[in-house]
Amino acid sequence: MKKTFGTLALCLLVGLAALSLGGCGGGSDTAENGPVPNPYLASSLYAVTHFDSSQSDSTPYGPPPGTFTVSPDRQPIVYGGPVNIMTLASTQADYLWGVGTDRVAYVKGRDGAWTSVASLEAPAYTDPTLTYVPESAQRAVGEQSFEGKTSGDVDRILTQAYGQNYTARLQNSSYSVVDRDNVLYANYGRGIYAFALTDPADPAKGIRVARSADIAAIQGAGATTANLFGLSMTYDGHLVVNFSNGVAVVDRSLDAATAQFVPFGADERTSNSLAVDEKGGIYVASNKLMHKLVWTGTTLSAREADGAWTSPYDAPDDAVPPIVKFGTGTGSTPTLMGFGSDRDKLVVITDGAKRMKLVAFWREDIPGDFVQRPGTASRRIAGQIPVTCGFGTLPEWIQSEQSVVVRGYGAFVVNNIPQDAASFGLDPNNKLLGVFTMGPVFPSCLGVERFRWDPATRAWASAWARPDVSSPSMIPVHSRSSRMALVTGYYGAGGWEVTGLDWDTGTTVHRTILGKQNYGNGAYAILEYLPNGDLLFNSAVGPYRVTYPR
Repeated sequence: MKKTFGTLALCLLVGLAALSLGGCGGGSDTAENGPVPNPYLASSLYAVTHFDSSQSDSTPYGPPPGTFTVSPDRQPIVYGGPVNIMTLASTQADYLWGVGTDRVAYVKGRDGAWTSVASLEAPAYTDPTLTYVPESAQRAVGEQSFEGKTSGDVDRILTQAYGQNYTARLQNSSYSVVDRDNVLYANYGRGIYAFALTDPADPAKGIRVARSADIAAIQGAGATTANLFGLSMTYDGHLVVNFSNGVAVVDRSLDAATAQFVPFGADERTSNSLAVDEKGGIYVASNKLMHKLVWTGTTLSAREADGAWTSPYDAPDDAVPPIVKFGTGTGSTPTLMGFGSDRDKLVVITDGAKRMKLVAFWREDIPGDFVQRPGTASRRIAGQIPVTCGFGTLPEWIQSEQSVVVRGYGAFVVNNIPQDAASFGLDPNNKLLGVFTMGPVFPSCLGVERFRWDPATRAWASAWARPDVSSPSMIPVHSRSSRMALVTGYYGAGGWEVTGLDWDTGTTVHRTILGKQNYGNGAYAILEYLPNGDLLFNSAVGPYRVTYPR
C-alpha cells in the first residue's frame, strides 16, 4: 500500500472551493445523543443494515487522513455477489456474518485476518435459475476493468458470470439483521430465512437454515405478489418486515400464525428498509406517503390513538429515474434524528422530486405552536430544503437511492443520477448494468451536500456542498472518530476511490484509491470501518479488508 501526503495542499484548495459553494462550515450540529441500543440485536453497531435501529449510517470508527493507494486484488477477500450490501456483526467477537445475493458466510476477522470459515449457497433455497456463482467467476469479474468497454460488452460479461436473469439477483438479501442469539435473518427469493451456526462452539462445522417462512404466509389471507425490501427488529425482539406493499411484525420463530400485516394503499410501493425506535415506532416511506406504524407489544397499529401517522410528501408520478434509483418517490430508508434530551425528534428522507429536497417529519407529537411551512405537503413536515449539491446550473436530476446519513442534527446526502443519463441508452429496469457501467463506461454522477437542522429556527440550512464529488451507488457513511463523510466514486485518472470529506467544512481529507478493477465498485453496498480503523469494503464481488499503515 502506498501512502501519499503530498496532496495536503490540494486538499486545502479543494476545501476552500467547497466552502465558497456551500456557505460557512463548522457549527454545533453534532450532538452526543444517539439512538438507544436495541437489546435484541447481536450488537449495538453493524447488526442491522445502515448500522443501527435508527438507520444512521454513522460509525465510531474511521480511516486516517491522507491519500492511500491500494491493490484490491491483493487484499483478503470473501467472494460473493454481485451485491454484498453489508457485513454484519455476530455475537462472537472474532467473527462477522457475510451476506451476499448468492450466499451466506461466517468470516473470521481477528488480528487482521479475513477468512471465510463456513458458507452456504443461498440460491439453492430460492429461484432455480439463480445458480451459485463459483469463486472463479466472481474473481474474473473483480479483476476486470470495464473502462473502454461498451454497455453491451458489460452486459455480456455479467450474463456469462451471473446468468441471463442476473438483474433478478437484486431481490436476494436486500436487507438483513442479526439477533442476540447470533441468528441471521435475510430474504432470498420468496422467503425469509433464519441462518444459524451448526455448532456455535465450532463455526467451521457450517451454517444451517434454522427456519424459514414464505412471504405470502406472513402476509396472510388475500396476499398478493410482493417483494421483501427491509428487515429490522423491535426493541422487544420481534422481526419487522417491510414488503413492497406493506409492513409485518412476526415472531423470530417465523411462525406465520404470529404475523401481523398492515398493507399500504393499492397505489403505494416501497423499495427500501425501515427505522425503528425504542417506543415501538416503525418508520417506512412508500413512493407516495411517509408512514409511522406502532408496535404496541401485542399489535401492529396504524391508529393515531396509538401514535401512528401518515403524511404525504412531494413524489410526482412522472419522476421516473433513468438509472440506479428504484422507481418513483423517495430512494431513502428513513433515518431518525434527535434522541434523549435533544429538543426536536425527527425522521428524515429525501423526497421524489426530480431535484430532490431533504425532508424532516415530526416523528412524535407536532409542537402546538408549529405552523405548517409554505410549500410542504402537510403540517407533519417540520421542514424541507432543496438539494443543489453546489451546482451553478441545476441539472434535470438531483436524486438519490441512498438513505440520509445522520449524526446529531447534521445530515449528508448524495446525488446518484448523472446529468446526461438519458443518453446512455440503458434499460432503466436493469439497475445492475447501470451500476457496473456508470463511471468506467459512462460519465459518473457528481454532487454531495451536507445540511444542519436548527432547533431554534426549526429549519434546515446548507453547511457545504461539493459538485465535484462522485458517489454512484454505494451508501455513504459518517465516521465519528475521523469526523468525515465518506463516499465511494469513480474518477478518470485513478478509477474507484473512497473519499473522506471533513464533516464540518467539506474539505477532502482522505482518499483510498482502489484503481479501475471492479473490486472498487461497491454496487449498492455500504462502507464499513473496524475498531482498528481498517476499511471493510463490501465490493460487488465480495467484502475485503484494507489495513492502513500504523
